[in-house]
Amino acid sequence: MSDSIGIRAATAADAEAIDSVIRAAFAGTDFGHQGEAELVRMIDTDGDTLVSLVAERGGAIIGHVLFSRMDFEADGAALSGSGLAPVSVAPEWQGQGVGDALIRAGLAALRKQGVAISFVLGHEGYYPRFGYSPDLAARFVSPFAGPHFMAMMLDSDAAWPLGGRADYAPAFGRMG
Repeated sequence: MSDSIGIRAATAADAEAIDSVIRAAFAGTDFGHQGEAELVRMIDTDGDTLVSLVAERGGAIIGHVLFSRMDFEADGAALSGSGLAPVSVAPEWQGQGVGDALIRAGLAALRKQGVAISFVLGHEGYYPRFGYSPDLAARFVSPFAGPHFMAMMLDSDAAWPLGGRADYAPAFGRMG
């Protein structure tokens, strides 16, 4: 990734640029446009955003990542959990480490907030490089359970919970 790319917290003034990046990032994929930009706005409106970061180059936003609050219970105790979704990089910047840098910066911010665990629903060939595991996620009851559902303990020394439940922010359920 180029040294001229910066990562910073997203602001309300970034909303339109974030929408544009998300729409462009998902337009050329197998997923197509599935409402990710609307999801980001709903999560923010609901107050469920934990971390929202942008990657910027020359004053232009070229990437975005969002981590939202999750209703999470492990071994009978309510803990602080987050869900990663979406991560978006402008097509001309994909494959250059922008998404990787955004995710790593987001995970670091979650650790500073004391968040215990992060979940993601994504590609099993990509997310394990950050520490996400389908084996850990399989211990939790969730509407998104399956091979693409992964989790990671944000304290690498913490013991894995035996089980529990994990529910994404309400906006995910409203997406249909």
